[in-house]
Amino acid sequence: MDGWAFWAVAVVAAGLVGMGKGGVPVVGMLGVPVMALVISPVVAAGLLLPVYVVSDMFGLYAYRHAFDRRVLAIVLPGAVAGIAFGWATASIVPEAAVTLLVGVIGVVFALSLLLRKQVVAAPRRGEVAPGLFWGAITGFTSFVSHAGAPPYQVYTLPLGMSKAVFAGTSTIAFAVINAVKLVPYYALGQLNPANLRVAAVLFVPAAIAVFAGVRLVNWMPERLFFRLVTWALLLISVKLIWDGVAGLR
Repeated sequence: MDGWAFWAVAVVAAGLVGMGKGGVPVVGMLGVPVMALVISPVVAAGLLLPVYVVSDMFGLYAYRHAFDRRVLAIVLPGAVAGIAFGWATASIVPEAAVTLLVGVIGVVFALSLLLRKQVVAAPRRGEVAPGLFWGAITGFTSFVSHAGAPPYQVYTLPLGMSKAVFAGTSTIAFAVINAVKLVPYYALGQLNPANLRVAAVLFVPAAIAVFAGVRLVNWMPERLFFRLVTWALLLISVKLIWDGVAGLR
């Protein structure tokens, strides 16, 4: 983990993580794939987790007044259960199969929104049972491959939250999820002094990118924001399907 190429890629990945925590749709998921250009995906996931956690702190400050308490109360217990299941099955569940499944779910959902041309949904209350289910899927897939956004958005996009509340609720939910993931990641040996030293340097570009992301979200019109969320979900999900199929070969 040295040399100009590694650090250039690492700074870009940290910036993507920070922009995601600032509310820019889905770009935080690109951090691990970008880092995987120069190191193994497993090492990339462990290295970037502290960057996610520190970026979360800035995101929590930025969106401290904009979030949906009910959605968080429903999703987070399921997410914690999903993380625990992922930890318990870490040695037997193929990561590629999970990646493929998440990609298929994301593509189906994004296409259903785009074909209906109803990108901005009418506001409605989140239901408990679906929220617990999708929360558990979110926690599990986030643990396995930092790919929790597609199942999370399957539940939250139809709720019709405002742009700021959607971004804030997402930021808070994944802040909790990432904090919980620190325990199993440490137990599995994916957090070590070498990773933490690199992560400490990447905290700076990530923190700057959080506030850049907040400004960008504030600037975007609401309809454009949710259309970007949906298209980003579709493109990321297609990439996940590609990765999953390649990993199963």
